[in-house]
Amino acid sequence: MSLLTLPECIDAVDAAFLAHATGRSLAPGLLHIEASGGEFHVKAGGVMMEQRSYFALKANGGFFGNAASNGLPNILGVIYLADGSNGFPLAIMDSLYITALRTGAATAIAARYLARDDASIATICGAGRQGRIQLRALCSTVSLKSAFIWSRNQNHAFAAASELSAELGISVKPAVSLPIALEQSDVVVTCTPSRQPIIERSWIAPGTFVAAVGADSPDKQELDPEMMASASVFTDITEQCAHVGELHHALDRGILTVANVKAELGDLISGRSSGRSSRDEITIFDSTGTALQDAAAAALTYEKAIATGRGTMMDFFR
Repeated sequence: MSLLTLPECIDAVDAAFLAHATGRSLAPGLLHIEASGGEFHVKAGGVMMEQRSYFALKANGGFFGNAASNGLPNILGVIYLADGSNGFPLAIMDSLYITALRTGAATAIAARYLARDDASIATICGAGRQGRIQLRALCSTVSLKSAFIWSRNQNHAFAAASELSAELGISVKPAVSLPIALEQSDVVVTCTPSRQPIIERSWIAPGTFVAAVGADSPDKQELDPEMMASASVFTDITEQCAHVGELHHALDRGILTVANVKAELGDLISGRSSGRSSRDEITIFDSTGTALQDAAAAALTYEKAIATGRGTMMDFFR
């Protein structure tokens, strides 16, 4: 989608979290609905950009048997964008590409503050669209020299590794053994639909930055909750993570309280809170995905579409 590039999305998402931290956002909300064979989630909120206020509502379906059974994407949905100052509808757009880019963008931004300065090796857990974008995004803020791709489907891991190695100009290999790959890694990203932990605390080396991306509904989980107790935990939106993220599982187990969360991403960007405090510190970014990101990315896409005459214009009020 030529209207939105990854570097542009990173800048837009950075601005959105800063706006939220400085009181220039419409409070984000989340609704989760279970369905037969999948789930729906609705995320709503908005941001006040330099010239205009935007509201976005995203409805996504997550049906992770789609690709194998009917050829549809596993995640699909739409974003409704409106003027945040008067409610006027501005656009309806596909959410697949925007969701993928804005999720990778948040990881890239978090890595600026939470990964070690000398981080050079990453492991990406997940070999689909999101896994690919996560590695591309990380390369924009971390000086990676090599990476591993892990998937339960080794064919998917080999395909992703081959594609990304050629594209990014770094060594990208499929991880035959996840524990061995993690022991060598400075940065770890989990972006799977798993409903039980795929990473144990003992597999993570001191000084690692972990971005937990997959747990965006109450029953999804990728990390051993004990990891949260021995790490510094940061969130995109703490209130949301307490209901659907890895933080949610740690709270349920009594391992952490909300007070144990070090900071939200917007607080790091604004300078209100500091990030990594020592070389050996394990930092975890609980990334559940917010409407702030959707609003910022959709607004930029809309503005570029208007400027270049793209899209189909419709008038619902005549």
